[in-house]
Amino acid sequence: MEVKNTQDVIFRPMRESDLAQVMEWRMQPDITKYMSTDPKLTLEGQYKWFYKQKENPNNYLFIIEVDQLPVGVFTILDLDEVNSRCSSGLYIAVKEKRSLELAMRIEWGIYEFIFGTLKLNKTYAEIFSDNRGVIRLKKMCGSEIEGELKQHIYKNGVYYDITVMGMYADKWREIKKGYKYKEIKFEL
Repeated sequence: MEVKNTQDVIFRPMRESDLAQVMEWRMQPDITKYMSTDPKLTLEGQYKWFYKQKENPNNYLFIIEVDQLPVGVFTILDLDEVNSRCSSGLYIAVKEKRSLELAMRIEWGIYEFIFGTLKLNKTYAEIFSDNRGVIRLKKMCGSEIEGELKQHIYKNGVYYDITVMGMYADKWREIKKGYKYKEIKFEL
């Protein structure tokens, strides 16, 4: 499969100067809808969150840039070196930059970073089960559904089911042979 998206995409470390934008993105209804919490964010709270995450050397906080425009966030939190796995999450907040081609390229770039650069065996994500577009995207890119956590998140008076999806290093090495796409640069 070939993805023809030729936009310049980089993942760069999140900086203090990004926090106001990240806070604004995080509170967008179409973003927060599929997040585990609906916090009332403040810039002071953003700084506390940022420095708490940065204290852990196994956490990665990236800003996704497309053609030099910040468009979203990618995180790896609580990387587990003993079990060689991590959980990850991302969102593209700038609607004009969202496309299937870009989303697939980003997903494959993330797999390459996790399995090629970090040398982990597994990555997994917990996705709201009604977020069918992301579940379909992850399946298209090779992730598998590992299970469903029923009534796992309680938000705004409603219980939500969560779909757990995973990808493995050996599977990625096999399926990436059939993918052709412009690689994504990760700045560390």
